[in-house]
Amino acid sequence: MTMTPKEMLAKLVSFNTESQRSNLELIHFCRDYLASLGVESRLAPSPDGQKANLYATIGPKADGGIVLSGHTDVVPVAGQAWTSDPWTLTERDGKLYGRGSCDMKGFDAIGLALVPEMLAAPLKRPIHIALSYDEEVGCLGARVMIKAMQEDGMSPSAVIVGEPSMMQVVTGHKGGLRMRTTVRGHAVHSSRVDVGVPAVMIAGELIHWSNEVMAQNKARAAADSGFEPPYSTLHVGVVQGGTAVNITAERCMFTHEVRCIPGELQSDYVARYRAKLAEVEARMKAIAPETGIDFEVTSDTPAMGPETDGAAEALCRRLTGDNGRHVVAYGTEGGLFQRAGWSTVICGPGNIAQAHQPDEFLAVSQLEAGTAFMRRLIEELSR
Repeated sequence: MTMTPKEMLAKLVSFNTESQRSNLELIHFCRDYLASLGVESRLAPSPDGQKANLYATIGPKADGGIVLSGHTDVVPVAGQAWTSDPWTLTERDGKLYGRGSCDMKGFDAIGLALVPEMLAAPLKRPIHIALSYDEEVGCLGARVMIKAMQEDGMSPSAVIVGEPSMMQVVTGHKGGLRMRTTVRGHAVHSSRVDVGVPAVMIAGELIHWSNEVMAQNKARAAADSGFEPPYSTLHVGVVQGGTAVNITAERCMFTHEVRCIPGELQSDYVARYRAKLAEVEARMKAIAPETGIDFEVTSDTPAMGPETDGAAEALCRRLTGDNGRHVVAYGTEGGLFQRAGWSTVICGPGNIAQAHQPDEFLAVSQLEAGTAFMRRLIEELSR
C-alpha cells in the first residue's frame, strides 16, 4: 500500500478524532498500513482502552534515531460555520480544507506516506513515528507513550514535533497548567449577606488574584523573551455558580490556567495559589465551618525551552536553512519529550492561525514544503 501525502491526509482527515471520541479507528488504520509495508508498530492504550498511541521504528535497531511526533486528536467542529464537510479533505485555490489538516494531520500524513521511501533508503539511524491521543486536552496520551518508549529502551537523539510552524524551527513554548476551583459557600437571603458565605463573590476574589499576579508578571517581563506576550499569563475560562440574585450562592466553580514561560515553575504558581486559598478559606470557616474550597490541577504540561547546543535544533536548522529565533505561546507535547531527556524542537507545515478554526486548511505549498523537509531528513540519516 502506497499513498501520496495528499492522499494520506485525505484518509486521516476522514476519521473523526475529536478529543471526546475514540481515535482507535484511525490508529488501527495506521497500524494496518504500516504492517502492509512490513513495519511493526506498538500501541500504547489509554487507561480505559478507548484510545491509543502508536509508535513504530523504520531503519536499524540503533540509538540516536529521530522521533517524528504528531497527535491524532482534533478539536470539535460543533457550532462552527464550515463551507465544506470538515471530514472530507477539499482542495480549493491551493488550500486543503478539513478538520485537522493543519493541526496536525498534515505532518502525520507526510511521515506515514514517506515510509516506503524510508524503507528504500540506506538509513544509518532509525526514524520513529510517534502518534498520540488527547494532545488537545492536556497532552494526556504523550505521557503514556513516552513511558512506553522508554521502557522499550528507545534513546533518540532528537524529537521533531510537527505542530504547524510554517516549517520554521521553534525552540521554545509556554507550559500549560489547568486547574479547577470549587467554592462551597453558605446560602442565606442576600439581605443578610453578613452571615452568609457567598460563593460567587469569593470566587470573584480568587479570580481577581489571577489578574493581580498577571499584572505583576507583566511589570517585570523581559522584553527580549521572544514570547507574545512576554510573560506568564493567567486566565479564567469558565465560571458556574449561583441560583438567584437574592440568595448568597452556595456553590461556584471556575476553571483557570497559567501559560508559563520557560524558566518559571508551574509548581510555584500552585503553591502561591494554595496559600491564597488557605487565607480565604479561614475567613469562610469563621462564619460557617462547613464551607470550604476544593482545588485540583486537571493537567500540567511543561514548557519547552531553548537548549544549549541542542541536537534537534541543529538538525532542523541544517534541513530547513532557518537560522531565526522562534518561540510560540501555544503548548505542545515538546516539553514532555524534553523532560524525558530527549532533545526537542517544533517544526511542521501549516500556520497555527488556522488551527481550531472553521474552514481549517493547510496550504498545498506547506504540504509540499513539509514533504521536501522529510525527504531531506531521510537523506541526512542515510549518510
